Amino acid sequence: MFADNSQTPGLVPVLPAMGLVEARDPGFANPERQATMSELVPYFLGYGKVERNWSDTTLRTYGNSLRWIIRIIGDLPPQRIRLEHVLRVKADCVRRGAGNHHTATVVAALKSFLRFCQLSVGLETMDVQQIRCPRIPKTEVLYLTPEEVQQFVAAIPIHKSQRGFDLKWLCFRTLVEVLLGTGVRISEGLSLKRTSVNFQTGEATIVGKGNKERVIFFSPRSLNWIKEYLIRRKDGGESLFVVGTNGRPLTLSTALVWFRRFREMAGIKKKVTAHVFRHTVATTLLFNGCPIGHIKDILGHERLITTCNFYLGTDKRAAKKAHRDFLDYERAE
Repeated sequence: MFADNSQTPGLVPVLPAMGLVEARDPGFANPERQATMSELVPYFLGYGKVERNWSDTTLRTYGNSLRWIIRIIGDLPPQRIRLEHVLRVKADCVRRGAGNHHTATVVAALKSFLRFCQLSVGLETMDVQQIRCPRIPKTEVLYLTPEEVQQFVAAIPIHKSQRGFDLKWLCFRTLVEVLLGTGVRISEGLSLKRTSVNFQTGEATIVGKGNKERVIFFSPRSLNWIKEYLIRRKDGGESLFVVGTNGRPLTLSTALVWFRRFREMAGIKKKVTAHVFRHTVATTLLFNGCPIGHIKDILGHERLITTCNFYLGTDKRAAKKAHRDFLDYERAE
């Protein structure tokens, strides 16, 4: 997980405090030399995995972002990074046509890395408060109506004949029903095992975002689809969702290809992705009167503000009714 200590000779004064190396390590021959970004990045990613419980996706994104930054500004010691280097990174994002989301991710990776160098390694770096991420305008939450949900699932050909099922598409239909019946992220759904689901309680325990364990709840409809699917499987695979007769786990890349395929077949104009089903669960709960705090728990958000920022104000019907009921100048007298 961590880089070979013999290749990072400038860390002897600081890494012992992290518990990563011993000060007498013979590989640190020149304690006066300043370690560069590329030498410290493996330690930063190791810290993120062990101490912060970052997901593999976050680790991969931050690692790629920092390697790209190194190519732009050079392999500098963190102490030498200045605001002009940050501006150069942002300018290169603009030159390449990167959007605000991508630029914000790159800048966030640099801020997190410098904060790690300050607090965990003990280096004197620039004040990260000076580094500002680009403002990302709030966009409308994309979700499906009940009619569009039915349109999408109806496009999945689960039957080979009147009595026979196509297991590949039955697998996908069941995955869609699980996403719609739980609100889980696609990665969380694909991580489920056969034994994960408690059919009596309608629950399962998963390891979600940030490697945090949480309980998810299945709708009766999604449980029925899981039962139907498992009854017809003949393989011995452990995963809940598999492809082929040998029970190979369904991969994220394959599932995403299937989503694109059936979006086109269903003729839905909206960009239907796995995450849109998560938004659909949240907005359906909200429109039906579910308290926002319960929606937070169902979705597995760590903070209530995250749920509020995404979904409060989504139901324009309620706003329109309030406008009609309360905007009355004659009554105001």
